Amino acid sequence: MKVLETDRLILRWLTTDDAAFILELLNDPSWIHYIGDKGVRTLEDAKNYILTGPLNMYSQLGFGLYLVERKQGKSPIGICGLLKRDTLENADIGFAFLSRYQSQGYGFESASAALKYGHEQLHLKRILAITSMDNHGSSKLLEKIGMKFERTISFPNETEELKLFASEL
Repeated sequence: MKVLETDRLILRWLTTDDAAFILELLNDPSWIHYIGDKGVRTLEDAKNYILTGPLNMYSQLGFGLYLVERKQGKSPIGICGLLKRDTLENADIGFAFLSRYQSQGYGFESASAALKYGHEQLHLKRILAITSMDNHGSSKLLEKIGMKFERTISFPNETEELKLFASEL
């Protein structure tokens, strides 16, 4: 199901048919470095990730992380959307792209659309974002879409400090 459309991109619900792409994305060096190793090593693992993550969130909340594909060629390049973590008070925006599609404006284009959708269509008053301390590209992108750095945080039982950004209506 298509959720958002920009000049160059379509953001749609993930399906288990996207397992090969998810397997590639979750094993991309930048995903592992900045987000972490999710242990997804097979197509079956990728299908399970889609079922228990995005598909579960769509059914519970009506939103989640969406597949980002280029209109030209319909090729999947990343994921972007809103999710609700138990560890954060509000929904947060998340995005990740295959390394070969980074630094081409796709993150800005999709994250801008997802943030606007969250505020205008889902009526979320406050949307958060988190990024690792050394992910300067994501920090710059979050500021570029209008999010403001608030503070550093750590999740329970984790030692890594993260940057917390917010956007409020």
